[in-house]
Amino acid sequence: MKLLRITAEGLPLFKEKLDLTFYAQQRIAEEQKSILYPLFSNIYLNSATGFIGINASGKTSVLKVILLALEIINNEPINHIETRDILGDAKEVKLNMYFFSGKTNEICRLETIIASKKSKSEGTNYSIVSESLWKKNVVEVTTRKAMLDFEGKEPAIIRSSQEEFLSEDVSIMIARNKKTKEHIRIVNLLKYTNENVLPFSEDIPTEVITFLDPTIERLHFDENDNRTLIHLKFKGKEEILLNNPVELNNYLSSGTVKGMITFTLAQEVLQKGGYIVVDEVENHFNKEIVTTLMRFFMDSKLNKKGGILIFSTHYPELLDEYDRNDSIFITRNRNGITVENLSNILKRNDIKKSDAYQSGFLEGTTPTYEAYMQLKKSIAAFLA
Repeated sequence: MKLLRITAEGLPLFKEKLDLTFYAQQRIAEEQKSILYPLFSNIYLNSATGFIGINASGKTSVLKVILLALEIINNEPINHIETRDILGDAKEVKLNMYFFSGKTNEICRLETIIASKKSKSEGTNYSIVSESLWKKNVVEVTTRKAMLDFEGKEPAIIRSSQEEFLSEDVSIMIARNKKTKEHIRIVNLLKYTNENVLPFSEDIPTEVITFLDPTIERLHFDENDNRTLIHLKFKGKEEILLNNPVELNNYLSSGTVKGMITFTLAQEVLQKGGYIVVDEVENHFNKEIVTTLMRFFMDSKLNKKGGILIFSTHYPELLDEYDRNDSIFITRNRNGITVENLSNILKRNDIKKSDAYQSGFLEGTTPTYEAYMQLKKSIAAFLA
């Protein structure tokens, strides 16, 4: 299953309805097809979607909504989803998730309405109060614009209170997924934004290690009696034995550890398909490492299974890696988060995106002059 679009209404942190589109909306030149993933006919997915904004502009919050939507489609109980906190104490949140099923060759729309209930003993609990699923075969799709239009179509499945075996926080997708045997692979790296500890004890590909730190000769994990022994050897040095992955941080840089996590899991997503979501992708990385990750996903010869990279960043230079504008979103926070696709602001692909971003042309993408002057005065007063 591939996500095509998400809309969300009623989220506490957002100023207006959130609307995210993941397929290519601009005209597709022949030479651009190699950086996109083909779904059917003239419909292509953006393989690397980036969210950029200044500090506290809502980038992480947007990634949480995307992860929530993916997990709901995967029929994960909402009260078990890590990013459910984005729902807050909202009385009612309406999510519409549009996706493509390769198994059934259908475009589907899932509308899920979620309510929250707060108690002293359990905290905030979420339940699905209403839900419907629409679907149509791709042969019915005549234009890109009409692809997600379900006006006049009757839902294929409607949630019923009579379904006594369906948990109140599990989507009706559970029945469909069981029948079609579909499941989205989701790699959520949000918790590794500021914390870098290897979460696995399998050997990391040698090529990944050499790319990140060529001074490492070998890194090997031994599993014995539920204990892990780590063998770390630098070129020309004695082997070091460690008992805990945390100890690797004493010998390896944060960037090397984060890179091992990110590239090893990215390799699995490229191999099997699915989604990898990375917050503040540039943290602990230099620009070349980040652009390498992006290029892997935007290489159709490498990314044959349609793996999707979704990331947030502060780095405007990364925008220049894109030939297109429709895979970039600008986040702003002015009394509430808003998200805008760059293709709605910059109509031409040939304008240097980083210049447009840093110049303030896109609005809300640079700290305000007033805030700068207040900070300068405050520091001057402190130093006086």
